Amino acid sequence: MSFTAAHLFFEDLEIGKEWLSAGRTITEADIVNFAGLSGDFNPIHVDHQFAAQTPFRRPIAHGMLVFAVASGLGVYCPPVRTLAFLGVREWHFRGPVYPGDTIRIRGRVIEKTIRGRGRRGEIVWQRQILNQDERVVQEGILITLVEARGGSSNSEAPSDENSDDRREPSAT
Repeated sequence: MSFTAAHLFFEDLEIGKEWLSAGRTITEADIVNFAGLSGDFNPIHVDHQFAAQTPFRRPIAHGMLVFAVASGLGVYCPPVRTLAFLGVREWHFRGPVYPGDTIRIRGRVIEKTIRGRGRRGEIVWQRQILNQDERVVQEGILITLVEARGGSSNSEAPSDENSDDRREPSAT
């Protein structure tokens, strides 16, 4: 995927600004495919008879599957010139996601710090994953590295012009 004119730069993101993504329904096929990909065949996810005996009464989606799908929803919520995913400051699993549930994410910028002599910046996001009933099923703080227009540091956070990025970005 290439960036388009619609993709926001670091400078375009304002602290406090919030977005809500489109929805994505989690299917039983998603759960089975994720089990195969990850090797996580815990019976709470794939064994209907076992899951019926749990407090959930039926299979639930893997927490990391839901996190991964939400990551995909975040690519367009908003469309940003993301260069790397830097980390998870904290993350909480608040409730189950069942096959047939539709999730969406609500994202809000909570911090900005210019990096790389103004060529990029760190964005700290508050992210919530909501189900179709607007219940928060997961939430936490994520950090991304975003392309800047370059050179101009009109960030809300202090500039760090004497050093380049403090950490190496991981592959996204």
